[in-house]
Amino acid sequence: MVTKEKLIELLADMESNLVERTISVREDKLGPAVCALANDFPNHKSPGYILLGVNDAGKIAGLKWTDDDLQKVGAVKTNGNVLPQPSLTLSPVFTFPEGEVVVIEVKPSLYPPVRYDGRCWIRIGPRKAKATVDEERILIERRASYAKTFDLAPAFGSKIEDLSMEYFLLTYLPLAIDEETLKQNGRSAAEQLAALRFFDLRENCPTNAGILVFGVNPLFYLPGAYIQYIKFEGSEMVTDVEYEKQFSGAYVTGLRAVDDFIKYNIIKERPVRGHTFQEEIIRNYPYWSLRELIMNAVMHRNYESNSPIYIYEFRDRIEIVNPGGLYGDVNPGNFPNASDYRNVVIAEAMKKLGYVNRFNYGIKRAINELVKSGNGEPEFDISLVTKFKVTIRINSHW
Repeated sequence: MVTKEKLIELLADMESNLVERTISVREDKLGPAVCALANDFPNHKSPGYILLGVNDAGKIAGLKWTDDDLQKVGAVKTNGNVLPQPSLTLSPVFTFPEGEVVVIEVKPSLYPPVRYDGRCWIRIGPRKAKATVDEERILIERRASYAKTFDLAPAFGSKIEDLSMEYFLLTYLPLAIDEETLKQNGRSAAEQLAALRFFDLRENCPTNAGILVFGVNPLFYLPGAYIQYIKFEGSEMVTDVEYEKQFSGAYVTGLRAVDDFIKYNIIKERPVRGHTFQEEIIRNYPYWSLRELIMNAVMHRNYESNSPIYIYEFRDRIEIVNPGGLYGDVNPGNFPNASDYRNVVIAEAMKKLGYVNRFNYGIKRAINELVKSGNGEPEFDISLVTKFKVTIRINSHW
């Protein structure tokens, strides 16, 4: 974490292209600044710093920072407008006679190009600018030498014809890239895919994320990439199976089928008479919470496993079991308050497609909704090591 001594050193260095100075916490100011530092175009391989409360001349501007201001700063990381999600740390408020200063430390991304609202920003000397096509190519080529998550790795043996380019070009690309950049395109289909981490230019094949999101037949390359739903008549697996269904196919269309199935087949509602003899509608499970927990399994599962995601519906509960335990910085002591992403490209794609609202927010909101709806807190079993299991009890008034 940045110390006051380090801050004084940064204030004195007016020539560094690793430092951005601003007096605004508006997202349209901070977003591009975070994006540019995360892209690390000069390849410093060192953190960059945004000094809040310092003007362009390097002078402390006499501002005071409120909790509301700091929450706005934190939202730049979690609201999903900077993708892939940046790694940033917020310092304490440093007090000087001239005013207060807060420092945002931004680490270089392992998954460039990073975009804010569909635009790729970089730093060129002391200023930030929108990256050209050639500058983006440099970032894409550099990414190949960095550590990869599985979804970023090439799907060896696949080819661009294994992807549905129609869905990519017509459905996804306008969501992920700003209109101005699209008009100035000049990229081949492979380069367009690579700019969004769905194609590996060095290996000349789609990435695993490309196969999962746009693949014509994802199961051919990733045999465990499906969801198996099983409904039992009773409360145990030994009871008869009432219904089962498998969900597979490209996520660009397949997640909608999952969403609709939750809404129209799992969620049930009925009227009950309350204390005032007026009828109210209760549901067996709150739609949003169940959807969030299932989509969370899709986003965080281990795709190297041949095991699918299982959704078991019993008479009194639903169990969701997905391959892959807690990942990265998340451990039993900080779950669900901490977040890390096993599949950074899948997480980004699900945000763009509307299945993720904010990062590191959905689980906590799902818990609150379940409690308010009479289902009680979900039970997370994180002791399985290679699997993650959550149990949701049926509404106690059902």
